Amino acid sequence: MVLQSYYKEGLIEAGCDEAGRGCLAGPVFAATVILAPDFYHPLLNDSKQVLEKDRDILRAVIEKEAIEWAVATIDSTEIDKINILNASFKAMHAAIAQLKQKIDLLLIDGHLFPAYFGIAHKCIVKGDEKMTSIAAASILAKTYRDEYMYVIDKEYPEYEWNNNKGYGTALHRKKIKEHGISPYHRKTFGICKEMVSFKVDFFYNHK
Repeated sequence: MVLQSYYKEGLIEAGCDEAGRGCLAGPVFAATVILAPDFYHPLLNDSKQVLEKDRDILRAVIEKEAIEWAVATIDSTEIDKINILNASFKAMHAAIAQLKQKIDLLLIDGHLFPAYFGIAHKCIVKGDEKMTSIAAASILAKTYRDEYMYVIDKEYPEYEWNNNKGYGTALHRKKIKEHGISPYHRKTFGICKEMVSFKVDFFYNHK
C-alpha cells in the first residue's frame, strides 16, 4: 500500500502513534512527527512491517529530515493507575506538547482520541499503514521503546526483554512464572495480575 503524504493539502499535519500498548512489561511510548508534504523514503511503513535494522535507518532519517518530532513515555506504574488506554493518550498528549510548530491537524492512529487543547484531529484506523506522518511516528515510538527495553534487559536479563520487548510471548510468560514479576511489569495485565494475586493469597494462607 502506498502511503498518503497528507490528509488535506495546505495544512500543517502531525502524525501520532504509540508503541507498547499490549505489553506485559515496560512503558508505553508515543511519538508525533511533522513531515514535509514531499517527504518520501522507500523503507517507510508501519513499524510492525519493517525490519529492525530498517527501523533504525528510518529513525535517523526521520529525526534529520522531519520538520519537527517528539517522543514521550508513560511508565508501568502509571499505566497500572490510569489504565493503558488513558496512558497511551497521555503519552501522545505529552509528545504533542513538545512541538513548537503550530499544528492545524493531528492524524491519530486508531479510532479514538481525546481532543488536545482544541487542535482538530482525525482518527485513522490502521493509519500507520496509510499515512506517511503516522508511519514515521510509529517508527520513532517503536525504536525508542525497543531501545529502552534493551537497557532494562541488562537489569533483569531473566525475562529476555532483548528478544520479546516485554510482549506476552510464551517464553516471557514462562519466565514470569519462574521468577515472578519485576518492578517494570504491569501489575494489572494478564499473567502479571495473576502473579500479584498469587503472592497475596500465598501470604494470607501461610502466615
